[in-house]
Amino acid sequence: MLDLRPRMKSAITISLVPEARGGPFVFWDDLAAGFAAAARHGFDAVEIFPPAASAVSVATVRELMAKHSLQVAAVGTGAGWVKHKLRLTDPDPAVRAQAREFIGAIIGLAGALGAPAIIGSMQGRWEGAVSREQALAWLAVELRALSERAAAQKQVLLYEPLNRYETNLFNRNADAVAFVDAHGLANVRLLCDLYHMNIEEADLAASLRATGPRVGHVHFADSNRHAIGFGHTDAAPIIAALRDIGYPGYLSAEILPLPDSDTAAAKTIESFRILTSGRGGL
Repeated sequence: MLDLRPRMKSAITISLVPEARGGPFVFWDDLAAGFAAAARHGFDAVEIFPPAASAVSVATVRELMAKHSLQVAAVGTGAGWVKHKLRLTDPDPAVRAQAREFIGAIIGLAGALGAPAIIGSMQGRWEGAVSREQALAWLAVELRALSERAAAQKQVLLYEPLNRYETNLFNRNADAVAFVDAHGLANVRLLCDLYHMNIEEADLAASLRATGPRVGHVHFADSNRHAIGFGHTDAAPIIAALRDIGYPGYLSAEILPLPDSDTAAAKTIESFRILTSGRGGL
């Protein structure tokens, strides 16, 4: 029988942020070289992490997309925290405003490339004199404003629950979905990162099924944040769950470049092809 379900697509990460060196990105520093490597390995798209929107030329990226027949899967905002120490739940309203504008500019860049923007580490945390309730109130206001900017670009806004060591706002998909729904944030989708989920979720596949249409993007990482197949995550039930909810998006490797970038990329695309072809586990 012909399988009419939407096809999931592959993506690999390129970081242009020197301050993030050592982090979970496969290719580094050189956008043209990253595009060429992604195409050589057979990926459908790249995910870009720039130091700021102004650091990336839309015309240059479009040329690389056309040259290598690649899409841009998403654009990350993590440099806003790693490089500039901006967060949406900072107690200083001036910092929150700077964070909003930094992300807004990334949304504009991403939209020009036909991609959504990601909010992960820039969500911040509650601590000190800031209560959880206050932090979440600020987060709701900012996600509403930013998701409206994304909608103007005909894109969703991706919000990423992180593990407990990186934020104390939302660690589990169900809690994040409840928050998004309670605030009527219709243009926000979840970025479900398998590495973070491995720490926080009792059953990754069940969590994805429960998240359903709110799944907007998936970071395709094993339990040790290496390429899928280099850790102990059982990826087959995860792919089955994504198929069951009709997920049509990217499985994007936000992973450590270990043992080296090319090996990590090769293992990722091998695992992606085996899993999405229906040929079973790894």
